[in-house]
Amino acid sequence: QVQLVESGGGLVQAGGSLRLSCVAPGRSLSRYAMGWFRQAPGKEREFVASITKSYSITYVADSVKGRFTVSRDNAKTTVSLQMNSLKPEDTAVYYCTARDTDSETDYAYWGQGTQVTVSS
Repeated sequence: QVQLVESGGGLVQAGGSLRLSCVAPGRSLSRYAMGWFRQAPGKEREFVASITKSYSITYVADSVKGRFTVSRDNAKTTVSLQMNSLKPEDTAVYYCTARDTDSETDYAYWGQGTQVTVSS
């Protein structure tokens, strides 16, 4: 069982930036493929970005391409989501996720989420 903890959410003006972080206390995130999802009020969870276990290849959803970047730190203790040029439609609860291998389709582990609110 893996516990994931997100941080960095908050209130920001449209056009601003925010950086979210994810850690797994007592574990190295190098063991996992990582992802970020979000859920806005009244909507289903939506894929945002991911980074592979092997070679740290990144993927981002079309809705955030060019604005969001996902990365690992050198020690592999933290996975971050850098969010720039934020829009009101980015308002959502953001979740850190993990899976054991790059070949798995489903993410087995989920954090509690962190709220991101973008005002116009």
